[in-house]
Amino acid sequence: MQHLEYSLPWSGLGTQRNLSVFRFGSGARKAYIQAALHADELPGMRVAVELKRRLQELENAGCLRGVIELVPAANPIGLAQMFQATHQGRFDFSSGKNFNRDFPNLAAPLIHSLQGQLGDDADSNIELIRQAMRRAISQLPEPQSQLDGLQRLLLQHACDADVVLDLHCDFESVMLLYALPQAWPRLQGLAARLEAKAVLLAEDSGGQSFDEACAAPWLQLAEAFPGAPVPLACLTATIELGGMADTEPQRASRDAEAILAFLADQGLLSGNWPAIPASTCSATPFAGAQYAYAPHPGVVSFLQPLGAQVKFGDPLFEVLDPISDRRSLVRATTDGVLYARERLRFAQPGLWLAKVAGATPIRTGRLLSD
Repeated sequence: MQHLEYSLPWSGLGTQRNLSVFRFGSGARKAYIQAALHADELPGMRVAVELKRRLQELENAGCLRGVIELVPAANPIGLAQMFQATHQGRFDFSSGKNFNRDFPNLAAPLIHSLQGQLGDDADSNIELIRQAMRRAISQLPEPQSQLDGLQRLLLQHACDADVVLDLHCDFESVMLLYALPQAWPRLQGLAARLEAKAVLLAEDSGGQSFDEACAAPWLQLAEAFPGAPVPLACLTATIELGGMADTEPQRASRDAEAILAFLADQGLLSGNWPAIPASTCSATPFAGAQYAYAPHPGVVSFLQPLGAQVKFGDPLFEVLDPISDRRSLVRATTDGVLYARERLRFAQPGLWLAKVAGATPIRTGRLLSD
């Protein structure tokens, strides 16, 4: 195991923040796994503890068939952001930006630099594109903030990987995945191994999140160079490892083993791994997800458990105003699975309270919430 450490730019005087990357194995193929880009989403960090221990064991046993890079704490900036004893790891205090939005879009410089370079061999094209990606990242403007520097470092390590997994969680949530539709056939085994209850697919969910920044350039290059074979050579997924409180050791160990078994499916690990189990859900379009909001302030009571299969019109939660006695029921506007709930129990303007994954598109435009 190699422990690589990088200093972030623009630290305050007398302080320094570092990003740690742990590299296991060797070879041409590569997987990249990071946790807690939203720094207060700790289940991924807990799973990373198990992954780090197991990857060391597997490396010692000679079971690695490629490079696996692990970033257990992908956001040292957000880790330090506490306000009145509450962790605030989703938004950068300095800029107000979501840590998982607005990653550099490499497509335009890649298309420009690869004009006339791609040939008829897909493997050669993959190597040329990865070289161009590394070059494009090195030629980005100097970071103007710690956040800019962090995003560049993360993308630099992930851009040439065959598999990229970004470990997150929601407030209260079932296990679920976000992925590109083109990647879903190869990710079905991962969803089954994790016993996911929902998979949300979108080619462009808006916001230039980390996983799409890694994978989308391959789709855009394939469109820009239709005469050359450009496969989707970076298989990415954002894994929502349940809710923010789901850090139990048994669960973390189980999820880590599921991820390792998936890497074995991809040829990155050898050994005896359990067979892929039966699927526990179907994939649905991210555009089919209902974000349910309250019509007025008040105390929230949820009326459906996480994972419930709901029908159009079923009540999801009620909102009660204790001063005016106003009471409102908020209902499902689609058939689907209730996959996430807000942890707060007081309704506020613009704050979603429940999410339902449906099979029929009901939203357009930007699909990600901030």
